[in-house]
Amino acid sequence: MKFVCSKSNLIGGLQIVSKAVPSKTTMSILQCILIDATEGIIKFIANDMELGIQTTVEGNIVDRGFIALDARIFFDIVRKLPDNDVTIESDESYKVTISCEKAKFNIIGRAGDDFTYLPSIEKIDGIRVSQFTLKNVITQTIFSIAENDTNKMMSGELFEIDGSVMKLVSLDGHRISIRKVELSESYPVKKVVVPGKTLSEISKILTDSTESEVNIYFTDKHILFEFDSTIVVSRLLEGEYFNIDQMLSSDYETKVTINRREFLECIDRATLLVKEGDKKPVIISIEEGQMELKINSTVGSMDEKVDIEKQGKDLKIGFNPKFLIDALRVIEDETVDIYLVNPKAPCFIKDADASYIYLILPVNFTTVD
Repeated sequence: MKFVCSKSNLIGGLQIVSKAVPSKTTMSILQCILIDATEGIIKFIANDMELGIQTTVEGNIVDRGFIALDARIFFDIVRKLPDNDVTIESDESYKVTISCEKAKFNIIGRAGDDFTYLPSIEKIDGIRVSQFTLKNVITQTIFSIAENDTNKMMSGELFEIDGSVMKLVSLDGHRISIRKVELSESYPVKKVVVPGKTLSEISKILTDSTESEVNIYFTDKHILFEFDSTIVVSRLLEGEYFNIDQMLSSDYETKVTINRREFLECIDRATLLVKEGDKKPVIISIEEGQMELKINSTVGSMDEKVDIEKQGKDLKIGFNPKFLIDALRVIEDETVDIYLVNPKAPCFIKDADASYIYLILPVNFTTVD
């Protein structure tokens, strides 16, 4: 195999596929990237058996062939090369020469036959959405998946298609994030649970383009994302997702309308007094015309008042400040509506159309004087 392509094209391809290279594995072949130039195009493929990514790289193929290279070594070499065309050549003994200008590296590759290609997915049952929209809804929900695997379903997101509406749902036992978007076409009902890792990595590859689209295809066990020159295939999480509708309520005793940025900046300032790892709640007192936020820690205390519009009862309630910050950061509205019942019940941050809903459970607190 021998081909020539620019360093920038190599870097771009490697940055995409390396997201499917596991940091630790008992199968060393999975820590490799497959270079496949057998069909007249240069393909880079990585596959950790749960998530697989394939992308094409522009270049000139001199001799067709394929070989697997250690991802870390390959990436490190290419990054350090001069900004010029790179020639990559392999022989029958899997010796690989990487040269650029006066620099030349020799490394040992592995037989491409040892590598597991991406599973073949029939592109029948699918939807189409802009890259901007998909990236946005992932960013607006991914932060509330569970960080550990104690409950497998909490480590993924519900992907639900119903007619022309796509809904993503994530939860971690303390909060729920729901985001709905309108699609340009209507599709049959579909519900799958996609691993959070898959969505997180895809969001890093997607562009902010509203013109470029992503085709998403579903099977019983896999989901496939196809955009630009890249294909991402992931296993789905198997099992029943949580009954979210049971957890949502339209009842409230108190409704607060507040400037989103003011509220966010106020909570952000309060967390300056909280050491990492401490679980100090921000205590919110809601009265007519104003909300008072207090926090008390071993470092010190802080209180601040913010103007609000209030309907209903006065209320004092405590929250993990991080959960409020995470939700407020991804909402784009100038003002937000917060619905509360009592100090023990969850609050809801949502808009009139329910295009976003953030449910956050309160925490117990001792009164700050």
